[in-house]
Amino acid sequence: MDEASPLSGNDAGGGDPIGATDHLRPSVAPAPVQPLPTEALASLKEEIAAAGGEWQEGPEFEGAVGHTMYDTPSSKDNTVTVLLPAEKIAQVPSQSLVRIKSRPKEKGGDGRQYLGAVVEGPFAEPDGLRADAPIVVTTTVRGGMFLPKYHGRVQVSILGEEVDGMLVPPRFRPLPNSPVFVLDQEETAEKLHLLGDITLGLAVGYDEMPVRLPTQSKLVFPRHFGILGTTGGGKSTTVSTLVSQLQQSGTAVIIFDTEGEYTSMHQPTEDPTMLRALQRRGLQPHGIPNTHILHLVGRETSNPQHPHVTPFSLRFEDLSPYALSAILDLTEAQDERFMKAYDIARQVLMDLKIYPTTEQEKEELLELDEMERGYPRLTLGRLYDIVRLCADTVAQENTMETPLSQEFAENRARVLERIRQAQLPGHVGSWRKVQGHLGRLLRLRIFDNPRVPAPNYAQMTQPGRVTIIDLSDTDSPQVNNLVIAQILRGLHLQQDRNYQESERTGRPPRRTVIVIEEAHEFLSAHRRQQMPVLFEQVARMARRGRKRWLGLVFVTQLPQHLPDEVLGLINNYILHKIADENVISRLKRSIGGIDEALWARLPNLAPGQAIVSAGSMARPLLVAIDPAPCKLRMVV
Repeated sequence: MDEASPLSGNDAGGGDPIGATDHLRPSVAPAPVQPLPTEALASLKEEIAAAGGEWQEGPEFEGAVGHTMYDTPSSKDNTVTVLLPAEKIAQVPSQSLVRIKSRPKEKGGDGRQYLGAVVEGPFAEPDGLRADAPIVVTTTVRGGMFLPKYHGRVQVSILGEEVDGMLVPPRFRPLPNSPVFVLDQEETAEKLHLLGDITLGLAVGYDEMPVRLPTQSKLVFPRHFGILGTTGGGKSTTVSTLVSQLQQSGTAVIIFDTEGEYTSMHQPTEDPTMLRALQRRGLQPHGIPNTHILHLVGRETSNPQHPHVTPFSLRFEDLSPYALSAILDLTEAQDERFMKAYDIARQVLMDLKIYPTTEQEKEELLELDEMERGYPRLTLGRLYDIVRLCADTVAQENTMETPLSQEFAENRARVLERIRQAQLPGHVGSWRKVQGHLGRLLRLRIFDNPRVPAPNYAQMTQPGRVTIIDLSDTDSPQVNNLVIAQILRGLHLQQDRNYQESERTGRPPRRTVIVIEEAHEFLSAHRRQQMPVLFEQVARMARRGRKRWLGLVFVTQLPQHLPDEVLGLINNYILHKIADENVISRLKRSIGGIDEALWARLPNLAPGQAIVSAGSMARPLLVAIDPAPCKLRMVV
């Protein structure tokens, strides 16, 4: 038999190997735990009773989800850090409103009460340890068996101090260890002023909290909206949802549709994705009633099957010569000759007694502002005749071509005499360029068509009517800008008349909202420099529209092309996904009140999500816009 090692042998009782556990056995048996002496326990109870009994949390802490933290050197004004027990983290989602109640004065506080919004978090942090401590990292990697306990942390932006039921600017900060309470959805909606008659969607971070806007408040639509975002972010869905809600509220809506995507809004949506989204939201698909399509004469509409399709023409006399020159992008030399011809045309109309013809018209002529409109009864054909005759005179060509205007043809000698009396600038090439620009407009046959009237602005501003200006078949930004400029002016004048009528009769004023799609084509920074007259027209309309219930909605996928002057006209925004950091930085300088946490989300927003900032809301919110109930064309 092999010789056994002393370390591997067993004792007589068959126990542990010799020497394996002896060093673990105490040499002295431990004494049993003695009970607390009765006298000591009685003394402890007497001291507890003398101190007021067992400790209980004060009633001011009941229902609190957390407490404010001490300030640190990195603390910032108007924000405080709030710590939460782990089991309360889910009760404080991002964007939620909280009420911070400082302790009563008799308990070391100042008794003040604040309202705040969660702008960062909630984050989960280990108790008493750094989140990146080696022991925390190791236990996280190896499994959750030895994970330390943790708590929650949120950053709260102070909205104001609550004094006698009102929210006033805060003069102090919440004190440390102040209890924090989460507002329920009903009170949150009230505090955020989310009450109104149209619904945009649901606030992200809440179960079912609709974000509503009031159409009867001048803080919102009469102070103009900007709907900005990259392609595919959901702008068209937002516009259609907004139009549907505005129509139901009795607001007149006019849409400048450059792509024809809104020409089927009278039909319910058939898109499977949109139908599923409507079902989840508990909404039904439906078309928008009382829609009408207007298209330029000689151009086609994207939806000829629409029950209400009407062609329209433009009146040349309604167009300011300065705006026309800017839209045609005339050079300085061409502009000089254009204005010279325009002046001659005015004099010829006076000579031939075409305008003015009565004393009333003479008085109206004294008040004519050609920065706003053109000369009455001056048609495009008449101006083209004058330009052509001026060019022929400079070129010393004796053309016998008959003028387009019958009055000019019958009085050709008088017209030529007026032209000869004018000191015409030379260089026939510039004259021919102007003639070419006007000739191209003339060939479009969109001006002064005797068979097709101009838009009926009184009908367009009727309550609950939706008018779609279909510009999808023009293929010309210049023509689009001509149409937009003239219709904007016509709507402005009509809304002035509507407002005066409401003041005279005491009836509620007609509310009108104008949606300008692809606004960067009409009001880009480049065009702002080229067309200052046109921009000033829009600016005046924007300023005066606030008092006359006329709102503008600028929609663009290229907000970087909008000049600062246009952004300055906008007081309300719906921001869909924007990934360009330069654009975001520029918008930050123009839009106030949006916290950094929301700006950080902007590049990664999902389709249909948007940051909404409106004058009626206490603070901006991240919103899931309601799906479009109506049919949109060209939506993928």
